[in-house]
Amino acid sequence: MSRAQAIAGVEAYFDDGRFMETMKKRVAIRTESQEPASRPILYDYLHLEMAPYLESLGFTCEVVDSPLPGGSPFLIAERMEAAASFTLLTYGHGDVVRGYDKQWRTGLSPWEIVVDGDRWYGRGTADNKAQHTINLAALEEVIKARGGKLGYNVKVILEMGEETGSPGLNAVCQAYAGRLKADVFIASDGPRVNAPTPTMFLGSRGGCNFDLTVNLRDGGHHSGNWGGLLRNPGVRLANAIACLVDGRGRIRVPSLLPDAFPQSVRNALAEVKVGGGPTDPEVDVEWGEPGMTPAERVFGWNTLEVLAFKTGNPEAPVNAIPGHASAHCQIRFVVGSDDRNFIANIRAHLDAHGYSDVGVALSGVQFAATRLDPDDEWVRWGLASMQETSGKKPTLLPNLGGSLPNDVFSETLGLPTLWVPHSYPACSQHAPNEHILASVSRESLQVMAGLFWDLAEQGTQVMARRAAA
Repeated sequence: MSRAQAIAGVEAYFDDGRFMETMKKRVAIRTESQEPASRPILYDYLHLEMAPYLESLGFTCEVVDSPLPGGSPFLIAERMEAAASFTLLTYGHGDVVRGYDKQWRTGLSPWEIVVDGDRWYGRGTADNKAQHTINLAALEEVIKARGGKLGYNVKVILEMGEETGSPGLNAVCQAYAGRLKADVFIASDGPRVNAPTPTMFLGSRGGCNFDLTVNLRDGGHHSGNWGGLLRNPGVRLANAIACLVDGRGRIRVPSLLPDAFPQSVRNALAEVKVGGGPTDPEVDVEWGEPGMTPAERVFGWNTLEVLAFKTGNPEAPVNAIPGHASAHCQIRFVVGSDDRNFIANIRAHLDAHGYSDVGVALSGVQFAATRLDPDDEWVRWGLASMQETSGKKPTLLPNLGGSLPNDVFSETLGLPTLWVPHSYPACSQHAPNEHILASVSRESLQVMAGLFWDLAEQGTQVMARRAAA
């Protein structure tokens, strides 16, 4: 019974093809949560695929309906040991974005694994089926290596609606808070900072989407007859956006910025490099908040992005001053931002600058910003374990640049949250030709087996040090 034995177990799981066979089976299940007709398939993934597997590891399982009409289901699973001294909670999502079958490269299909060198193509490989498959397989090998006794409890929540904004997840965690009670949260989603580097992140930036609209009149009016006499909604909206964010991407509204940049976050990002991969776009060094590194701008600060802008008829423009203009915008924000008042603060700023004709409205689901303190004892423990297994210094990101429902675990359930991603930035997540890298997957199995083993050996001490701090 040893750490090396557990790691050898996951290496064999990958090398003898069992990981591939599991991924083939799970990718073939078309769990497109955006499609209403797929709802029975979402239940099948939990009832027929995940629950039987978890039960074989000693979990008791229950599929829970969404509290929202027509919502996606959840699976809650518990593996309890009588002498356990603490409890781990882990998470994953089995739903995927739409397959976009016809847009995939010739020879590829979103619903079957196709291998091309180091790349394994298939919808859900990167997001999130491979990631929770890796974690649960690593846990299985640690259970075997420890003779069936971990020394800690494990609880699992799998959702089937993450790709539609995790509707109902917070309500389910509130309703089942007693059953989901734990001491630490370890899960996987999103990409590493780059393919070769094991990565840990501690939360995520929040996301606030909003619409700006200018509605001046019904229909268009000939620009030769009315040009210079009528306000142009496109011009008004372009200038309104420019008073929110300048021509170099710097936010011009102080109330949309975080109240501080903690030194612990700055320290964690000091050696982080962003981009540079063969398929990555080139970083614009003059873009965004001046005086910050690229890592600080994407992981430690707020950005305001224009995602879509429309006025008139872009596909077939005519010589007419349009009556309407609209833009769909987004703020990505970190902990310490006044996100509850973003819309009110934008409204006040536009009014103060003479743009009372520009409407502002929240659009879609808003994600909260979360971040565990980079100096937390759990963080030090996790990074040390990852380095021992991989022989590489892992990258610590205080938070992911994107958004995920970490606030449900960090705030609603009150847990320290450690995320160890198993994908990489160029994985084509959400796009045609989504894939994982076999090399990253194999290393991730090793890293997670090491973490789950070390949790058994050191978790009680980490909790004691944390309580004493």
